[in-house]
Amino acid sequence: MLRSAVVALAVLPAALAAQQVALRAASRDRIAPPGPGHAVLLPAPALTPPVIDGRGDDPAWKSARVITDFREFDPVPNGDPRFRTEARITYDAHNLYFFVRAYDPHPDSIVALLSRRDVKTASDQIKIMIDSYDDRRTGFEFAVNPAGVKRDYYTYDDADEDESWDGVWDVATRIDSLGWTAEFRIPLSQIRYPSAPENTFGIMIDRDVARFSERYSWPLYSRTRPGIASQFAQVPGFKGLAAPHRLEISPYTVARTSNAPAGAGYQQRTLGTVGADIKYGLTSNLTLDGTVNPDFGQVEADPSVLNLSAFETFFPEKRPFFIEGQNLFRFDVNCNDGVCSGLFYSRRIGRAPQLSDTYPGDENPAQTTILGAAKLTGRLASGASVGVLDAVTQRAEGPAGATIEPQSNYFVARLQQDFRNGASGIGAMVTSVHRDLDPFTAPYLRRDALAGGIVIRNQFLDRRYSIDGYVAASRVAGSAQAISLTQQSQVHDYQRPDGGVAFDSARTTLGGSSAQISFSKLGGGITRFNVGYQYLSPGFEINDVGFLAQANQQNQFSWFQLAFTTPTRWYRSLRVNFNQWSNFSAVGMREDVGGNVNFNLTLPDNWFVNGGQGVDNAVASYCATCARGGPAVAQSPSLWGWAGVQGDGRNAIVPALFANWGHGDEGRSSNLSLNPDVSLRVASRFSTDVGLNWSHNVAAAQWYGNFGAVGSDTTHYTFARLDQQLVSVTTRLNFTATPNLSLQVYAEPFVTSGAYTNWVELADPRAGRFAGRYRPFSLPGGLSGFNYKQLRSNTVIRWEYRPGSVVYLVWSQNREQDGLDPGTFQFGRDYRNLFRAHPGNTFLIKGSYWLNF
Repeated sequence: MLRSAVVALAVLPAALAAQQVALRAASRDRIAPPGPGHAVLLPAPALTPPVIDGRGDDPAWKSARVITDFREFDPVPNGDPRFRTEARITYDAHNLYFFVRAYDPHPDSIVALLSRRDVKTASDQIKIMIDSYDDRRTGFEFAVNPAGVKRDYYTYDDADEDESWDGVWDVATRIDSLGWTAEFRIPLSQIRYPSAPENTFGIMIDRDVARFSERYSWPLYSRTRPGIASQFAQVPGFKGLAAPHRLEISPYTVARTSNAPAGAGYQQRTLGTVGADIKYGLTSNLTLDGTVNPDFGQVEADPSVLNLSAFETFFPEKRPFFIEGQNLFRFDVNCNDGVCSGLFYSRRIGRAPQLSDTYPGDENPAQTTILGAAKLTGRLASGASVGVLDAVTQRAEGPAGATIEPQSNYFVARLQQDFRNGASGIGAMVTSVHRDLDPFTAPYLRRDALAGGIVIRNQFLDRRYSIDGYVAASRVAGSAQAISLTQQSQVHDYQRPDGGVAFDSARTTLGGSSAQISFSKLGGGITRFNVGYQYLSPGFEINDVGFLAQANQQNQFSWFQLAFTTPTRWYRSLRVNFNQWSNFSAVGMREDVGGNVNFNLTLPDNWFVNGGQGVDNAVASYCATCARGGPAVAQSPSLWGWAGVQGDGRNAIVPALFANWGHGDEGRSSNLSLNPDVSLRVASRFSTDVGLNWSHNVAAAQWYGNFGAVGSDTTHYTFARLDQQLVSVTTRLNFTATPNLSLQVYAEPFVTSGAYTNWVELADPRAGRFAGRYRPFSLPGGLSGFNYKQLRSNTVIRWEYRPGSVVYLVWSQNREQDGLDPGTFQFGRDYRNLFRAHPGNTFLIKGSYWLNF
């Protein structure tokens, strides 16, 4: 893919010239609508509420002002729209109303695909966005396609979207001879705003025309400017809005039956539970959410993975109570390709019992029971955002009454104060965990954990540049044995003989700190960049309710991008990225110096192409974790890359192919993975996606085991050559009978095997050449391999039988097999054996009923 990167760089001068010509052509003879921040109209109150039927013939609409100055923003910035769009706004004390007429001379060509709620399809769309705080950083989004499929989001930090937010609102759509219409009723109880005699809301209205891949907006949205909410039009004149003390209760019942291992066989277990979700509006801008005995059986299973690394696998949150409003509880410490983790990782709440392997048993629960959780969220009139969460989990019991997870309390508080209309801000966060330990758990788990930090943000020069940073600290406490385990975990590795930090077996507390500073260009012109530095001390520990893979780090990073977003005859958009990083331990040992060059290209026909080439350990570097507590091991340079192509998402058949490759250890290690995928839309109601993941990895020095007392002169830190193959197939089927009734099927059979050979131990771990670092090693009964198979599947029928009230029918299946045919891989044999494994089936019925007081 190096050739692709070179070609992309070669066309940069031509792309620069074409971009300037296109920009001049796009801006010639344009009359731009009022820019963001300008008051553009005064909404007329509705004396009689309009009937939400999509017709737009109510008296309220006749007196409402008409918004007509929509502009195209994608693909042509500030372009003349192909089709006319009109919008009207009205309101009463309890609701906002919008009516949008999307003119189209060919109504039979309007794309209206059915899907489950909140699933985006390649359809036409109308979206209403409301910044009800008028803070130019947050907002609520309400979208609908011509088939009546609803999507809603919460917008935060001016640019990010929380897709988990679900409001209760009404919309009706109609396709007629003039095009199509959408008529919205958005209850004020579903959004938050300051209590005042008169309110000003930020508003933006978007329209998508799918068959031409064009997007229009009012007011004009600029893709070259940072942010979304900061570009809304300010609309004053909303008078006499109610400030209700909202109360919503959703009681639910669950009936579940499953077969689980019991001794040499299986046993059917049936359980019925009840619980409730509660939402109470303390004021018009502060909301208290609570859940009692929550059940998340309808949530899709995590993908299968066999983790051979030194670090924990990060899985995203999927449970509705925790993902809704999660933006208020973010304090990012580490971000990689858009996936961020930090002081709060909500999956710690209700996690798998931590001592299930210490006290194994067939009846050990898969997750800890959450007795209850509550969170207070909102935004004060001063511009301060508030988030407070508290949760209690039940003690989990294993065999012979052993505690495998103690009763625990989790507390998180977040405060963010904005200044300069949201361009600057300072925030603070505190997290706390307390566990009720007993003799079963005290030697292994920390009793108390406390962490906190302060984060700053300052955008300037029309929000095109930003300085961001944070400082954080942590303290954990427990028995000497538990704190010893913490020091020796792969997060800290205090026991390393050359780590530069001292292991203390008598400690009962451990503390640490972290800090980061970065400087970014967010928008304007064709260039973007980000440079920064991060420090994590050896004792920084946040994993009780946060997520941190590795402490004891210093990281320097830089990113530069050339973004060509005005379409030409060669592309719709082109982005070329340059990344560079260097990582050191906290005491200064170099662990990596690397970088990559990559590009993302959208062609005129909406095909997507990307690729890149990178290098790690470009200069002498050392791996601090490879020996699992042993000395740092020198690393040889490695080259790696990726490439991908994906078809036009508007088509009935959308193919895709992505590949990754690499080699290192002076040619001894290599990896290759291929990921073909095809999405098929058989009809408006039915779609499917099938993706294959195949990989072949050869690691010349995969950690195998440490023998002897770690840290002593007699310790053997051993490695082996691992030849591993993996095949998984991910299948998704979606059938939508109506926008409120859908069927979703997910299944992933997963098989991986590996063979270990060439057993070696460290000889000279810092030798410059690979061969000089190791010498042969052997023990009776050593070396073998693995063959691990797993099937995870979910089938979910979702019926929203009335607004906010849902019934789920769920069938989940899990098959697992480990140890049969270790070290060998045969696709047909292994998949046959997987489907011969005894299935673990769970059937669940969950029903909720939404009550609004």
